[in-house]
Amino acid sequence: MSRIVYVNGEYVPEEDAMISVFDRGFLFADGVYEVSAVINRKLVDNDAHMARLARSMNELKMTPPGTAEEIEAIQLKLIEENDLNEGVIYLQVTRGAADRDFAFPIDATPSLVMFTQAKSITSNAVAEKGISVITVPDIRWKRRDIKTVGLLPASMAKQASVEAGAGDAWFVEDGIVNEGSSNNAFIVTHEGKIVTRHLGTEILHGITRKAVMALAAQENLEVEERAFTPEEAYEAREAFSTSASAFVMPVVKIDDHVLGNGVPGPVAEKLRALYIEMATNG
Repeated sequence: MSRIVYVNGEYVPEEDAMISVFDRGFLFADGVYEVSAVINRKLVDNDAHMARLARSMNELKMTPPGTAEEIEAIQLKLIEENDLNEGVIYLQVTRGAADRDFAFPIDATPSLVMFTQAKSITSNAVAEKGISVITVPDIRWKRRDIKTVGLLPASMAKQASVEAGAGDAWFVEDGIVNEGSSNNAFIVTHEGKIVTRHLGTEILHGITRKAVMALAAQENLEVEERAFTPEEAYEAREAFSTSASAFVMPVVKIDDHVLGNGVPGPVAEKLRALYIEMATNG
């Protein structure tokens, strides 16, 4: 049975899905997106994703394709249509279709596309072993707090990690670790302090990042939001990343430096278990 996707008001089989060649998302990467996890047929932390979507559209002066409630209704319909028990829903909003011009079109109707991806996210063999990451130069634009579809630098970073035999890449700028290719980066010092880069335009304001930090606070784990260097990461007791599709992913090696004894650390494992429990029962 073909997967059902949503394209501008219609639920269609994926092979019949079409978008205009004049869509500005295609021509200019003039669009934003969100990825929401689904566990037991329920959306995880979706209100926060909808709020961030609204912020991204506002920052780009983009007309919303509907209210948060209307968008969530489409997500829930896709869960039903595709019998999705666990996985993610990807949604993308673009400024719409118009004849090619760098200036914004005046009367374009925004485009909304969504699709589901079935995958096991609560039980993850990769998370049980942890991943290695490499560091790469951060060549992205300066508004990384906006979740745009301009993901070529992130794709190139991920490809570099694949070619290096690693699981991900962390972006480094001016000697500072910003974030991962599609996630937020954390280290744990030998004193047990959790460190992650402070918010700003340099990184995405991660929904899972925020939730995991709240869980850490509940467990009386100290969290410090500040810049850290690759060298500090090399010497860390453990490390991990957070994202909507991987939750908490332990990092066991950075570049050529093995962390701890080369297996997921207790802080990352604890936070992953707590997040899955919250997402499953929340």
